[in-house]
Amino acid sequence: MSEQQVAKQVDPRGLRFAAAITTVVLALTLVLNSAWPLAVQAVVFAISVAFGVQASPYGWLFKRLVRPRLGKPKELEDAAPPRFAQLVGLVFAVAGLAGYLTGATVLGVVATGFALVAAFVNAAVGLCLGCEAYLLIHRIRTPSTATN
Repeated sequence: MSEQQVAKQVDPRGLRFAAAITTVVLALTLVLNSAWPLAVQAVVFAISVAFGVQASPYGWLFKRLVRPRLGKPKELEDAAPPRFAQLVGLVFAVAGLAGYLTGATVLGVVATGFALVAAFVNAAVGLCLGCEAYLLIHRIRTPSTATN
């Protein structure tokens, strides 16, 4: 596998680690009824979208502190679906921030709640809803090569 192909692969354990931290940050947003934790999470999402999930603060923490204790992963995953999932998270975080900052608190709570559910599901059982959406969109946009 070339170095470029490896750069497009991510450790799925790191994705779940990041989802766990995201779950805590989003839960804090709701418990504190504050936009500040959500703003921090939005920045993390934006870094992941712009530079890849490995470059995010949570990816960096996993790489430096957690992965050395776990050893090499059994398999790697394509980085594109998780990066798309981070974009979806960013959209919900921005919508939530808009709600909190404009006084439309219901919008802030609902958008944060949706992002929290997705992060929790990923952290708890490893099902990335944004990744699944990416794959579905990819299937719809890519013509089938099957013959009848």
